[in-house]
Amino acid sequence: MSPNNAHRLALSALSALALSAPLAAQAGTFPAKLSKESKACVDCHKEKSPSIVTQWGISKHYRANVGCFECHSASPKDPDAFEHQGATIAVIVSPKDCGRCHEHEVEEFTNSHHAKAGRILGSLDNTLAEVVEGNRGFKTPGFPRGNSAAAVNGCWQCHGGQVKVLKEGKLDPATWPNTGMGRLNPDGSEGSCTACHTRHEFSAAQAREPENCGRCHMGPDHPQIEIYNESKHGIAFRANRERMNLQSPKWVVGEDYDVAPTCATCHMSATPNQPVTHDVGLRISWNNRPAISVRPEVSDAKLGLPSAKITWETRRNSMKDVCINCHNTQFIEGWYTQYDGLIDLYHEKFAKPGLELMALTAPLKRKPEFSEKIDFIWFELWHHEGRRARHGASMMGPDITHWHGTYEIARNFYSELVPELEELIHRGETSTDPAKKEAAKRLQAKLDEVLNSPNHQWYLNKMDPSEKQYRDAQQADFQKRYGK
Repeated sequence: MSPNNAHRLALSALSALALSAPLAAQAGTFPAKLSKESKACVDCHKEKSPSIVTQWGISKHYRANVGCFECHSASPKDPDAFEHQGATIAVIVSPKDCGRCHEHEVEEFTNSHHAKAGRILGSLDNTLAEVVEGNRGFKTPGFPRGNSAAAVNGCWQCHGGQVKVLKEGKLDPATWPNTGMGRLNPDGSEGSCTACHTRHEFSAAQAREPENCGRCHMGPDHPQIEIYNESKHGIAFRANRERMNLQSPKWVVGEDYDVAPTCATCHMSATPNQPVTHDVGLRISWNNRPAISVRPEVSDAKLGLPSAKITWETRRNSMKDVCINCHNTQFIEGWYTQYDGLIDLYHEKFAKPGLELMALTAPLKRKPEFSEKIDFIWFELWHHEGRRARHGASMMGPDITHWHGTYEIARNFYSELVPELEELIHRGETSTDPAKKEAAKRLQAKLDEVLNSPNHQWYLNKMDPSEKQYRDAQQADFQKRYGK
């Protein structure tokens, strides 16, 4: 461990003790022994829940004499505090609690998109889970009117829900257990450190494993773990895992390991020129979550994050500083050119015209969101296929970029979205409502404009003659070289 890290750990341990009365310690030293309160916890939990004592026993917390009470102690004024065996404690250890020692890390995390993940609760995704997929059949003391089990077991477990406290510090079962990344805690803090640093070992090595991120970053709309596994990065990791030195305290790429990166390597971990960061957005140059990708400082500004002042160019240079440990400048610049090209293709051919067309469908559709087939088609085009194509390109996953991305975007645009638009137009044209007739006319004009554009005119068998001639020549040359 470097002198700076050792000094920080020492101060961190002392901070915990200072904030966890009645403990005290002499400045500049580790506590000489485990506190009597934590000893009492350990003696009991050895019998009641031995596995968590074992996990704690191999942690750095144990070696620093930071025990159960130092993390779980609470003020009687805390909303979730309760008396247990003569001590005032809380079940939830929030980022605010972790910040007693890990102040710098918690500050970075709190200012990240990860910590704001719980703000999805009022979004379109949650409308799907609560209304379209769910009902109010899941009733608990905190939700007497009921809640959607689809949201509780799905969305909230990754994004985090709002933890509700019942009497005597008990937690409502709809909201606990929960280690969602942006969990809304009773003490007002946002986030959950145990989303990545699993209790009670809180292992940095485990947090460096790709599968740690894959718990949430997977599936049809954000398949980062699948992309990583397909990529050369993931292949190299699996082939050389024993050489990754995951247990290294400093874990600097190029110094402690050089055979492969993990998610943490690229987005969080140290390089010879950069320290560790707990703000995973500081090396990302596109935010690919919306229907139209935006620069990260734009989305940061919407959340009121201080990182809104950090430009995408600066963030890209920070990521390039990671890449340069394994790749040369030509490779890195060429890859970013390819990535930006895919973003531009998706925007110009599908996302921008799709948004314009969907805006014009509003007067022709039934009012509840997702009550029409076209709502699902468009949602999946940008939220599923569109994200997969962009994320696939961002992480060098060619099959997901193409077959699970751009191919499915194109297939569903032409075979699903366009026919549904034509059906809505027909519905409006045959309506007795003059407003709907006019809406159908506007939608038809836009659809004609889109399909007659260079990006889509092939669909109408109107490919530009020079383009057709070029493509015919390319096919003839291919057949001449490789045909039998």
